[in-house]
Amino acid sequence: MRGVKAFTGAAASVLLLALAGPMPALADTIEAALVRAYQTNPQLNAQRAQVRFTDEGVPQALSGYRPRVNVTASAGTQYTEVVSTGGGNEERLVKNRIAGANAPRSIGATVTQNLFNGQQTANKTRAAESQVSAAREALRVLEQTVLLTAATTYMDYLRDSAIVEVQKSNVRVLEQTLKQTKDRFNVGEVTRTDVAQSEAQLAAGKTQQLTAESNLTTTRSKFRQVIGNEPVALAPGSPVDRFLPGTLPSAIELGLTQNPNVTAAMFGIDVSYLQVKVNEGALLPTLNLQASVQQSYEQQMTIYSSFGASAVAQLNVPIFQGGGEYALIRQSKETLAQQRLVLEQQRDQTRANVVTAWGQLVAGKAQVQSAQAQVTASEIALNGVREEAKAGQRTTLDVLNAQQALVNARVALVTAQHDRVVASYSVLNTVGRLSPIVLNLPTETYDPSVHYHQVRDSWIGVRTPDGR
Repeated sequence: MRGVKAFTGAAASVLLLALAGPMPALADTIEAALVRAYQTNPQLNAQRAQVRFTDEGVPQALSGYRPRVNVTASAGTQYTEVVSTGGGNEERLVKNRIAGANAPRSIGATVTQNLFNGQQTANKTRAAESQVSAAREALRVLEQTVLLTAATTYMDYLRDSAIVEVQKSNVRVLEQTLKQTKDRFNVGEVTRTDVAQSEAQLAAGKTQQLTAESNLTTTRSKFRQVIGNEPVALAPGSPVDRFLPGTLPSAIELGLTQNPNVTAAMFGIDVSYLQVKVNEGALLPTLNLQASVQQSYEQQMTIYSSFGASAVAQLNVPIFQGGGEYALIRQSKETLAQQRLVLEQQRDQTRANVVTAWGQLVAGKAQVQSAQAQVTASEIALNGVREEAKAGQRTTLDVLNAQQALVNARVALVTAQHDRVVASYSVLNTVGRLSPIVLNLPTETYDPSVHYHQVRDSWIGVRTPDGR
């Protein structure tokens, strides 16, 4: 019995998130789990591809600055018959007839360069660049979500596995208690009621163990889904308070400037504003310069070859085109107003999220201390009730209740330590700093600017930078 008591008394310290004692040399860590999620999460990789897709909008906009070159060629055969009248008297006209076949062919080139289009190209380029920036912020949102989910799942598995061990320890203690109660019943020290109470508590303990094991199975499946491998020999998880602001006001200020949801909304305003300018540019004149050359052969039977070249400036001044362009301008202005409201909404939401996460973190710290005190007091109470029961001052039911109170206290401590770590990651997420760089994770971070600079000034080519 003393050996069982020693094991259960240490359960709260050995099997909790601290997992005290010698760890396996190849223990998995929360940092390694975050690295795997960052590198292999398919949703995150898909979002990176979406950013690369958005990058291509910039060279598309820049193409408005570049000349357009077209080459045309034609070849064929034709038959011509010409009958003309010549001199003669009134009674009789002389007819001249020319007939024959020839092979007309030509080749030409036209170069068109836009000189002015109401700054539409410039505004389209700036809008495309703002869209790229917004896409990068959307990628940051998902990166933070993936890292927070991975950290939460890692801590969930530690919590659930610790609870399983606590429940197993409880069942072993209850089995020993039932054995001792039966022995005392056989010698007439207790009644059949005491035996029944021990049996009922043992059955309840086994039910709690099965429930804990079921929860652990579910968490293990989610661990494999989110992090990418089966959980084996997990090392303790620790809070990331060292990366957090010192006060709530500074956390709110940081969230309003660095949270990617807020910055993405800011870039959304830029895109909408520039779209208004693009639509207004449709009301301004357009000036193009067009140069062309053409070499022709046998276009007519009497002309073997001809050559022509021209350079023409074309000015197009829109006067009225049905009013659709004005409706488009008004529509884009409404979109701009909507985006400004979205920014305010994101700021309010971010402020609320920061306050909520900060409150959970503060409460989590207090809950851990309270739960630790509860465990200590419950252990003392259980030992006291057991000693009093030996002296006949306590019943078997009192011992069983004290044992269950200790189990509940240990489960509460496990949960509080889990919530404490998760809350620190949640605060880091709401202020916009949950990233591999801030966490100093041992991995190469994905830099979206690399692909952007690879394609920004590309004039030709259909292969992507990775060779596809």
